[in-house]
Amino acid sequence: MFSLDIAAQYPRLVCLPVSWKVTVRHGSKVGREKFGTLDEALAEARQRVDEVRREGGLPTISAFRKHTPDQRVEARIEISGPGLIRSPEGGVDVMGDGHAVAYTGAIRKETIEADSPDEAFDRLRDALDRW
Repeated sequence: MFSLDIAAQYPRLVCLPVSWKVTVRHGSKVGREKFGTLDEALAEARQRVDEVRREGGLPTISAFRKHTPDQRVEARIEISGPGLIRSPEGGVDVMGDGHAVAYTGAIRKETIEADSPDEAFDRLRDALDRW
C-alpha cells in the first residue's frame, strides 16, 4: 500500500507512476526534461516556443528548390506522456517565420487547427489529456 508519509521519508524509493517528457529539438541541440503533470509539461513547452519565436526566424534557402521560412521548421517541441507503448504524444513545430503548428502523434502526425498559439496549446492539452 502506498503511503505519502513513507514516500516523504524515502523519496529515492518512490517511482512516479506518471511523468511527462518534453523534448526540444532546436538546430543541432536536443534537450529533455521530465514533469509530473501534463500542465507542467505544457507550460515548459509554451515557454520554449516563446523563446524560439523571439530569436527572429530563419532565412529563405535554395537547395534544389527554394525553401521559404514558412516551410522550414526552426524548432520542434515534443510532449510525450506516461507509458512505453501507445503513450500520448504530440507537440508544436515552430516554423521559420515564427508561427507555431501544434500536432498530435509521433509517426503519423495530425495537425491541430488553431487560430492562435493559445488556442493551439488548449487543443493540444485536450488531445493529450483524453488519450
